[in-house]
Amino acid sequence: MSAATTTVVERRRGPAGWMRNPWRRPRFLQALTLGYLAWSILPVLIAILLSFNAGRSNSQLQTLGLRWWINDPDQQALFQDPVLKRAILQTYLLSFVTMLVSVPLGVSFAIGLDRWRGRLANGANFMMLVTFVLPEIIIGIAMLLVVTYLFTFIQLGTLAQLMGLITFQISYPVIIVRARLLSIGKEYEEAGMDLGATPNQSVRRVLLPLLYPAILASFAIVFADTVDDFVTVTYLSGPANSQPLSTFIYVTARASATPAVNAAATLMLVSTTLVITLGYLAFKRLTRDQQLSDVAAFSQL
Repeated sequence: MSAATTTVVERRRGPAGWMRNPWRRPRFLQALTLGYLAWSILPVLIAILLSFNAGRSNSQLQTLGLRWWINDPDQQALFQDPVLKRAILQTYLLSFVTMLVSVPLGVSFAIGLDRWRGRLANGANFMMLVTFVLPEIIIGIAMLLVVTYLFTFIQLGTLAQLMGLITFQISYPVIIVRARLLSIGKEYEEAGMDLGATPNQSVRRVLLPLLYPAILASFAIVFADTVDDFVTVTYLSGPANSQPLSTFIYVTARASATPAVNAAATLMLVSTTLVITLGYLAFKRLTRDQQLSDVAAFSQL
């Protein structure tokens, strides 16, 4: 039924006919969706706008400017304040190192679980899922107790934060890569071994290229989730130089915060959005190239 016909039927039958028409436009769902998006995005947009406030108010917009980014006379701007610059460095240090360590470990873990059978494998899979579903505060407290009473040679600070973040984040690449493995199947590896490749060569040259979209998605998600992590890094923080932006924002926002806090939150938002966007574009590009290569290969059969 066309849209014009649907409109004519609705006018003839009135409200009752509109309610009984299964092809009617979902106006209520559209309004509900738009209202939810506005409710979610509007506070974020206000916070971003206030980060460009030229005055000291964190609730009333005056004139626009970059005072709280680079040009504050009192040296309290985001890229002027030594405490803020150290927090920025700590945030992205933790994010990049966690991403570079947890994703390769997660990919290896996912491939191992895909080939491992038995009760021990099921137990390992369950333990991996536990770190994914447990509340983060429990993981933070548990890691604090481990560092305090068991691994006493590890001091609270960057190393302890990395250990806690990697433990928590490793579950993301495991789940993403295992989902990709289920869609690939074992035919490609078996075909590679039929053509003379060893099992290791088949994994390295056949399976891993097929896993690149999932690996890139894992990199993006782990980075974005680590940037705004608060609970784990707070419990495992040590000296002042180990305080990331999330902890700084929490501590400062409870006092007389300046728009520099909004600038710090905007920086986190922009960086995570940029990484997620790049990861999505790379994922779409790789999956499209693989689909085209599969079509070309089948067309030659």
